[in-house]
Formats: sequence, structure tokens, C-alpha cells
Amino acid sequence: METVITNHGVVPVVVLESDDDSLPLCAALTEGGLPVAEVTFRTEAAESAIRKIAEEMPDMLLGAGTVLSEEQLKRAIDAGARFIVTPGFNPKIVEAALKAAIPIIPGVNSPTQVEMAMSFSLSLLKFFPAEASGGRSMLKALAGPYGDVKFVPTGGIGPNNLSDYLQLKNVAACGGSWMVSAKFGADQNFEEITKLTRQAVEIVRSAR
Repeated sequence: METVITNHGVVPVVVLESDDDSLPLCAALTEGGLPVAEVTFRTEAAESAIRKIAEEMPDMLLGAGTVLSEEQLKRAIDAGARFIVTPGFNPKIVEAALKAAIPIIPGVNSPTQVEMAMSFSLSLLKFFPAEASGGRSMLKALAGPYGDVKFVPTGGIGPNNLSDYLQLKNVAACGGSWMVSAKFGADQNFEEITKLTRQAVEIVRSAR
């Protein structure tokens, strides 16, 4: 999972108001060169969307994001999510994910939280909210004492600063929602999602 995410360089963070949009949206991402998605548990449609994608598009690297409880974790796993992402570091959720043998990328934004993650032998972490937490400067500072830790910065990242983040040695990939804006889904504008995804893929290629 970590290798695939690193190779792609971008993890689209998807908010779905209806599971009807799940398959065409993921098809648009795949056509654009990013067969990976983090479907967030911010809406009631998340669980059913994850289940539908897992069943119909098994080659998609599908994660569940904004997992805030053990109950949501169980629902995500049962629906077919292949990895879990949390906005913060909740030891109970981390323990439950490790017990269930599903990869988890918990959110951190401080040295203390990084060391909490390391105590669970985790080395791929979400840096969130990236821009509000010091952005590239903070990640550079964390690289010194935590050389074996890789981050997936998310929050405030878009096409204008994606390359800057990807050039950092401790950044595995970046999370972002600009290519899967809720507006595109509401307008059924999946062509725009494919276009923006292709642009993101090109930025990744140029940055590495």
C-alpha cells in the first residue's frame, strides 16, 4: 500500500454526497492516471460508496478517510476499504486497525504525535492540516529527528504548491481534493476531474 501511494504521489480525498457518483468519479480518476481514492466518512453515503467501489472496481486502491471511531473503522473495513486515514492520532483507533491488520495512516502535526505513532511502529503518517501546521518548513524540521518517517501532507495543498511538497525527501505523497471538488460531482462534470487528475500526475512526474 505504502509503495503504491508513494508511486502515485497524490491521494485524491473524496467527499461523496451520493454513492451514485462513486463509480463514475473513480473511473474519471483512473482515466486521469490515479487509480487511488480516500473516501471520507464525512457523509452518510461514504460506507455504501466504499462498498460499491470495492465490489465494482477491485483494482482501485481504496481507502476510508476521516475515520473518527472504532465503529466507523469496522464499517469501513467491512465495506472493503484497503487502508484507513484519520485526521488526528487516536490510539484506540490505531490499535483497532493494527489488530484488524489493515494499514492506517493517522494524522499528526507535532513531534509528540510523531513519536506516539512511532511507538506503534508506524512510519507513514498524515501531516494535517499541512499549511496551517507550518507546511514545508515544519516538514523540513521534522525530517531531522525523524529520518525514517514519511508523511502524506494534506490540507491547503493544490496544483500551485504540490511540486514544492513532493520535492521534500520525507514526503511520500500529498492528499488533496482540488481534482475531486464537490462542485464537479454535483455538476456530473467527470471530464474536469479527469483533466485535473492528469495535470496532477504531470506535476508528480516533473517533481520527481
